[in-house]
Amino acid sequence: MQKTIAIGLSLGVLLVGATVALTGQARSAETAPAPTFSKDVAPIVYKNCVGCHRPGESAPMSLLTYADARPWARAMSRRVTEGSMPPWHADAPTGTFENERGLSADEKAVIARWADAGAPEGNPADLPARPTFVEGWSIGKPDAVFEMAEDYAVPAKGTIQYEYFTIPTNFTEAKWLQAIEVRPGNRALVHHVLVYYQAPAEAGNATTPIGALLELNAQDSRTPPTPPGATRPRRLIGRPTLIATYAPGTAPQAFRPGTAMRLPPGGVIEFQMHYTANGTAGTDRTKVGLIFAKEPPATEIRASQFLNGQFTIPPGAADYQVDTEVGFRQDVTLWGLFPHTHVRGKRWNYVLVLPDGTKKPLLSVAKYDFNWQTYYMFKEPLDLPKGTRILSSAWYDNSAANRSNPDPAIAVKWGDQTWEEMQYTGLLFSVRR
Repeated sequence: MQKTIAIGLSLGVLLVGATVALTGQARSAETAPAPTFSKDVAPIVYKNCVGCHRPGESAPMSLLTYADARPWARAMSRRVTEGSMPPWHADAPTGTFENERGLSADEKAVIARWADAGAPEGNPADLPARPTFVEGWSIGKPDAVFEMAEDYAVPAKGTIQYEYFTIPTNFTEAKWLQAIEVRPGNRALVHHVLVYYQAPAEAGNATTPIGALLELNAQDSRTPPTPPGATRPRRLIGRPTLIATYAPGTAPQAFRPGTAMRLPPGGVIEFQMHYTANGTAGTDRTKVGLIFAKEPPATEIRASQFLNGQFTIPPGAADYQVDTEVGFRQDVTLWGLFPHTHVRGKRWNYVLVLPDGTKKPLLSVAKYDFNWQTYYMFKEPLDLPKGTRILSSAWYDNSAANRSNPDPAIAVKWGDQTWEEMQYTGLLFSVRR
């Protein structure tokens, strides 16, 4: 009996102690000084947000200064709390991708408490050093810039077929591309840009053609049909190599040290431009900036794509699946994937199929967002043996419940325009020797 009483007393003391401790913690949180922009919020914003949220960049407002950020305090709190900012859509453990965007729970709490407290500025002397940027460029000062020769006039209405612009580089020797950034002259009118490099064949060049490396699905990955009225450009010199992709929300591409993409001498840069009329006529003059590696890298990065151009999404279909695949004819290292659909796209899933038939999850984009398209770059690139395949599946919402759906009453096929659809994946890989 005495032991029972002793144990009861001990538990009571512990419970009382725990209650006092928790109450003390709650009171401490309530009485802690409110976060200020200068000391607490600015470091978070400078690290995670101002790459886009500054003058001249893609975000609709700047967050560089307290005066810039103060009117948006409530919106900032709401967006970071719900997870829509910073934009990141891969469903994967933290640390899977080297370019992942996101805030910690503590960082989200700081912004929420700051907004709840009335968004105080604090002491300006507490501000950290403002990040420095090269005006007009996120990758830093380019070694070379190539721009369309003149402005392109985009009408207020109508369907605009793809346009192609070529720019000679006058490279007298091979260049190793370390970073590349596409800068549309008018983001409101540019739907996407594909940048290709075309160069004459080099005598003695041992670079393996893409066709010898990839095996596309014969039935699903056929070249999509050319829309009525569209004209494909004649091939100027050599085989085109895809070197950069721009779409809404796409970040510039920078390859890690020791890796780069080879550009043979004597080439031309070609822009494939897709413009979308938005009701107001305007002009565009897109440019691209290149930074070169200081010396030849140990690893050459190759870019390609695989797609399904033969599908029909039925009217009203809320969860329609379109599949395709690609296989590797040599041992490769996979560096990144770029899923691309239009406004009916809702999610993506990629699966690896190893030569022995084993299947492994590769990438899941549970909530695809057309306005934030991402090249998902693996933090630990994947070594894949010859014979490995990637299966890709995209799902589409062609129902009236999709607020972005232009017309749920029609069947949807592959097409260049945003009211049509695509099932396209970009690839970045290297060949293992």
